[in-house]
Amino acid sequence: MRSITRAGLRAIGLLAATGALCAAATVPAMADEPGTTWQPELSEGTGNGVVVSPDGARFDRSTAFGAPADEGDTESSADPAEVVPTGLLTLAPRTLDTPTREVDSRLVADTPPGSTASVDVRGKRAGGGWTEWIPAQDSRTELPEAVTEVQGRLVLTATGAADPTVRELTLTATPGSGAESEPVTEAAPRSYSVFATREGLVGGTTANGHKIVNRDRFVALPSRRALSANGKTDYSVKVCAPNGRCAIAPVWDIGPWNTKDDYWNPSSQREMWKDLPQGVPQAAAARNGHNGGKDQFGRRVANPAGIDLGDGIFWDVLGLKDNSQVRVDYLWTGSQRLSAIRTEGTPDIQILARPEAGAESVGIAVDATEVPVQCTSGAFVRIGDGQYLPATAFTGLPGDVPACDAAAPSEPSPAAPTAPDASAAPSAPGTPAAPPAPDTSAAPAVPDASAAAGGSPAQVPAVPTAPSGATPSSPAPSAPSAPSAPSAPSAPSAATGPGAGAPAAGGATAGTPSPGPTTATTPATGVPTGDNQAARVTPGSAQRAPSGTS
Repeated sequence: MRSITRAGLRAIGLLAATGALCAAATVPAMADEPGTTWQPELSEGTGNGVVVSPDGARFDRSTAFGAPADEGDTESSADPAEVVPTGLLTLAPRTLDTPTREVDSRLVADTPPGSTASVDVRGKRAGGGWTEWIPAQDSRTELPEAVTEVQGRLVLTATGAADPTVRELTLTATPGSGAESEPVTEAAPRSYSVFATREGLVGGTTANGHKIVNRDRFVALPSRRALSANGKTDYSVKVCAPNGRCAIAPVWDIGPWNTKDDYWNPSSQREMWKDLPQGVPQAAAARNGHNGGKDQFGRRVANPAGIDLGDGIFWDVLGLKDNSQVRVDYLWTGSQRLSAIRTEGTPDIQILARPEAGAESVGIAVDATEVPVQCTSGAFVRIGDGQYLPATAFTGLPGDVPACDAAAPSEPSPAAPTAPDASAAPSAPGTPAAPPAPDTSAAPAVPDASAAAGGSPAQVPAVPTAPSGATPSSPAPSAPSAPSAPSAPSAPSAATGPGAGAPAAGGATAGTPSPGPTTATTPATGVPTGDNQAARVTPGSAQRAPSGTS
């Protein structure tokens, strides 16, 4: 991406004083690039780690989060990757007259030594959802499909004493050479069985600037490509526990462990770890020796987590007592119908087991999330197998939603995750793994039982009890500070506020079945089996796996 630094501007100013060379140098370049050109208003942007003033968008260390340096090959290195403070500023979207698949990014920025300024771009799909955020490469971003609405996001980093400032951003959308996007054919979102940990960190701040509250209801994924802005739900997941309960919640933080691991994408599209099969989090592969058993920061991976759950999701909605294997649907990756819900002042709405008032609850959908719409059954809408919401909960439904008795049979319920495939992760660091069979969820390999509790960065604080008054067999502590990383600032995983505390008796969502044990071990080896691989109940186990923050 072209970046015009302040030093360059001073040189141009001197030349302009002796003639019109500045105009001659810049105008033809713009004229040679057909398409729609605009400059997003920086003052209208929102985010974390960036402060906007009349001088521009300036990096703010006090609210930045930790992320890896963009330079260097950290995948093959056993040395810890450099962690740099990072800020994000999401700008206003732009509607285009002509579809585009390519966007040029042009920055005017102060970038002192040790700092960077770059741009992520995304587009709105024909079905209404957004593509993931895609970093600009060599000034251009190629989108996965033709779009007619584009949005930019500034990414500022700093490891030196001085902070970067963006003065101006110019975006140019090049008209697509083909026609509009192909007609949308409905396809289910990608869905994988992954290991989940509890985030905790009450009182801390997430990567998008959200202040974590007691019993919060959001999730974290280890890539900024699917990070929703604070208060937004552009990227949401449906996560289901082995007991059958599910939650639809937004992605508001980055982690666990890695911050560039979009494992749900095809291997060739992953930002890092392209040698791993689609659906396998790098932390899970590290437990089987990948990258020397370390994450992208060079830290020893203590559990195979691929998702973090806010305490309210973990305890109250899913009824989990300890870290567990779960089934996750990455809702933005499909092309099925999605419609937003509104809960009229409450944080979420109950998902019912049957299309009738008073049916038992099988989970919740967080306010403003967009949920799958399969068919209608009287005054209810089916959003999954055995999962219904009242039609009045939706802000608007597509006009052609079929009746459930006329609709095709729904897909099997994702509530019961499949057992992990021990062959999913490579057997040695850096060894390319064979791709999984089509339509088969990839999951972490079963780790060596002797390492299940090794390398844990935490001490063991208070012991919460299980939801609905059940008592876990061993401690599930509040989330402590994550291990330090070089040059990292204060960030979400360093929050010193107390954990969510013990779930109160009856604190689970109405209708929550009493969860059974979350681990099953093989008597001879002690290695957890089935859906709960690596979910040994050990001191420090029910806590957030640290992301790249100190």
